[in-house]
Amino acid sequence: MLQFITNTEAPISVEEQIYAVLDGGCRWIQIRMKEATDEEITKVVEAVKPRCVELQAFLLINDRVELAKTLDVGGVHVGKEDMSPAQARALLGPAAVIGVTANTFEDIERVRNLDIDYIGIGPYRNTTTKKNLAPILGLEGIRKLSTKMLENEIDIAHVAVGGIRLEDVEPLMEAGVNGIAVSGAIAFAKDPVQATKEFVEALRPFQKN
Repeated sequence: MLQFITNTEAPISVEEQIYAVLDGGCRWIQIRMKEATDEEITKVVEAVKPRCVELQAFLLINDRVELAKTLDVGGVHVGKEDMSPAQARALLGPAAVIGVTANTFEDIERVRNLDIDYIGIGPYRNTTTKKNLAPILGLEGIRKLSTKMLENEIDIAHVAVGGIRLEDVEPLMEAGVNGIAVSGAIAFAKDPVQATKEFVEALRPFQKN
């Protein structure tokens, strides 16, 4: 599965990014606009939500749990410094998709018994999308965390995140993750629609029927 994370540094607007990835076949989008006001995020959601509903695409908001509830989107992604996943679940209810961030196995253990839907494991490599970056994991770091989750019977979907490029898809999926989250490789591409299609196609061999 492919998650696209919006990028406010890209040459095209967040709305244009979302329309492009939807056209490219991505059905899981996280709106990440850390410096934006609630009003600015609301404007984006109101613009793209009808298209997401039409295509049955998941639309998540990074961090702003109360805003996600107000705008009635699919869910949220909360980082380690954001609202706790348990609080987010209580606020958003049982149907919402809730994702969390993890950099270490201790991070994963802390959330293993919570009602969450996926864990974003990273960063895979250095990325400019996120400030105050956690230690880089690389392929071996991602593989070790995936293996340790399996050994400890932690059955939570986990996606690799952080500076992922098209050529990283196969080795990362073979390392044991369930999907990938991509931002810059699509948002800064000359043709974001085509870039999305290429990621979707690269993931196709790993889809479970």
